[in-house]
Amino acid sequence: QGQLVESGGGLVQAGGSLRLSCAISERTFPFDMYTMGWFRQAPGKGREFVSGIWWNGDSTSYADSVRGRFTISRDNTKRTAFLQMNSMKTEDTSVYYCAARAFFSGDFYTGSFRSWGQGTQVTVSS
Repeated sequence: QGQLVESGGGLVQAGGSLRLSCAISERTFPFDMYTMGWFRQAPGKGREFVSGIWWNGDSTSYADSVRGRFTISRDNTKRTAFLQMNSMKTEDTSVYYCAARAFFSGDFYTGSFRSWGQGTQVTVSS
């Protein structure tokens, strides 16, 4: 369902902020028809859900570990989703992946998504 490209990862100190971007290049559907999700995977661990935004109404969902610190948003004109990460903690260190699925209204499980980005490394130092 389209190529996804993440950007914005890097090294940040604990308490700092980063903003990740995920651009989708494929144009079969308008961008606002895509449900977008952010997941992360730390070394030796499984991929876990971080945040998501549904296509129909822009409702959002967050993992308990990031709620209140991270904010997901989208710019439909730029075909890009964002993840603003504030008050970052060392345990946020992971490779972050975005995922997309058109017309998807279900829950944010890794198996729900067919299109994934290549991942971007986020490292939070103490």
